[in-house]
Amino acid sequence: MREFDYQRAHDVAGAVALLGADPDTRFLGGGTNLVDLMKSGVERPTRLIDIRELPLDDIESTPGGGLRIGATVTNGDLAAHPEVRRRYPALAQAVLAGASGQLRNMATVGGNLLQRTRCGYFTDVTKPCNKRTPGSGCSAVTGEHHNHAILGASEHCVAVHPSDMGVALTAFDAVVHFETADGAGELPLADFYLPVGDTPHRETALPPGALITGVTLPPAPVAVNSRYRKVRERASYAFAIGSVAAALDVRDGVVRDARLALGAVASRPWRALAAERVLTGAPAGPETYAAAADAELAAARPLPHNGYKVDLIRNLVVAVLTELAEEAVR
Repeated sequence: MREFDYQRAHDVAGAVALLGADPDTRFLGGGTNLVDLMKSGVERPTRLIDIRELPLDDIESTPGGGLRIGATVTNGDLAAHPEVRRRYPALAQAVLAGASGQLRNMATVGGNLLQRTRCGYFTDVTKPCNKRTPGSGCSAVTGEHHNHAILGASEHCVAVHPSDMGVALTAFDAVVHFETADGAGELPLADFYLPVGDTPHRETALPPGALITGVTLPPAPVAVNSRYRKVRERASYAFAIGSVAAALDVRDGVVRDARLALGAVASRPWRALAAERVLTGAPAGPETYAAAADAELAAARPLPHNGYKVDLIRNLVVAVLTELAEEAVR
């Protein structure tokens, strides 16, 4: 790790100004991803701006029943918040599934959204990686890719986004708020992550020099009956090989509303809009849930060694929706 400067920010405007003065500066929240990348040589900032003391650590209700979550709220506090657990239980479950207790107590909401892929070729600076070094190639396409993307990938990158929290936020139409030298802005999470295309190193639509200040969850009555289910290779803390965030409103045997997002299948949390269209207005039951999963997975393009994810996600969607439907009619 090379030497770097460290400075603590005390207000949002000051933090943004400090970053704008040096493009090799990085914001430091919990550091649970950034510090690891610095140790491996992937990130080499000249200065870190510590933002943990900024007044961005509150969770507040919004008019109509939504929530505003500050960017420096820790994952631990987010998962434990009573209104998160009551209104958006899948979000609390996703955060709890995402890391150990020690990491949750350090990691922040803003940092979670900006975490980089855990692809082994990305974190190994001796290997070609278009995400790390544009134009160098994607080692995973012909190499180890059993946990890589089956949706939305390209020949330039097949890595998956590692966030569990982001999957639940995507299902509930979260909006990301940020501050730049030119003022405040916002991005729906659906537009926050960029498609891979031929520029996998460009991961988000955040303007240069932007600081994430918070996330808003709009009111979503269907989210009360929601669940996050994660499949991983070991029962202890591990990244997903497939996950589902789902919410379901069933009345009189018919699906009135549905939200569905998938994790560990693409370079970004994947909103399953095709599946939602099949579900809405259809009879509640395993056949409908399987048809919805098939509609979404029709676009899957697995690699030679990750085709198992198609069946895994299909079965996971059916299982989670079945459980939610049973709870909805109790």
